[in-house]
Amino acid sequence: MTEPHEPPRDSAQYPPVSPISAGLRCRCPRCGEGALFEGFSKVKPACSNCGLDYGFIDAGDGPVVFVLLIIGFIFVGLAFWMQVTYEPPMWLQFVLWIPLMIISALALMRSLKGVLINLQYANNARPGEIDRG
Repeated sequence: MTEPHEPPRDSAQYPPVSPISAGLRCRCPRCGEGALFEGFSKVKPACSNCGLDYGFIDAGDGPVVFVLLIIGFIFVGLAFWMQVTYEPPMWLQFVLWIPLMIISALALMRSLKGVLINLQYANNARPGEIDRG
């Protein structure tokens, strides 16, 4: 019997799904077809295609950390390069980079959240347990 919030295993009924591919497309980790999100980033209660209960999902702040690191590295480097090369006024830097950073972060956030959820399912990840033995 499975514990609550543990992903059930139905390997005989569903073929293996690539967690990266399904995650980038924001699809169900078990069947690869059903939508993972309702709205922008709210996880659905269950898959509309195979019925997998998404109660086991705990993406936490992982996607946010990765997005901040990736977007920050890219755009801070580009802003620095632009300042050294062309010396534009500071207001132009803000007008150019801030909207691009926000749009890029939002676009990347949903996909990375989907990938982390799919990897969590594929690797049967659960909360940490203390070994008392």
